[in-house]
Amino acid sequence: MPPIRVTRTYLEITSPGDLRPAAIPRPEPRIEQVEDCSASFFRYLYAEVGRDFQWTDRLDWSDETIRGHLATAGVSIWLLSWRGGPAGYFELREHEDRSVEIAYFGLLPEFIGRGWGKYLLTQAVEAAWKTGTHRVWLHTCTLDHPAALPNYLKRGFRPVREEVYEVSG
Repeated sequence: MPPIRVTRTYLEITSPGDLRPAAIPRPEPRIEQVEDCSASFFRYLYAEVGRDFQWTDRLDWSDETIRGHLATAGVSIWLLSWRGGPAGYFELREHEDRSVEIAYFGLLPEFIGRGWGKYLLTQAVEAAWKTGTHRVWLHTCTLDHPAALPNYLKRGFRPVREEVYEVSG
């Protein structure tokens, strides 16, 4: 198959007041930080959320690599759950410049289409601001869910850079 052309867009929010929060869904799913996240649960969330969007860079991480990543200062995992089961997650990562990246973000396939992505993004941005950061940023690409970029823009993120690359088809 021919290569697939992908556009990656970097976006940021530089003030808490720029966030345009989504409404709280009713009934409200639960969001909480996962303390002492196990390697198997981390792998499950990453694989299931990213399954349809070609998330592959972490699939071959060993348990040791995952544990090392999760022990990194400034890395946190947050779980969206519904009726006791996982529904989505986000990962925050603080960088040396004190900016906070929403490194991974998404819903498990069966929870897409409920409007929960808007709420989860709002909660991710609010959690990032609570770290005392000066900038919250993320990136998305044309392989991600088609609602991802519009959601980021509607929540107040501004595009700051684009790059184009190819992946094997």
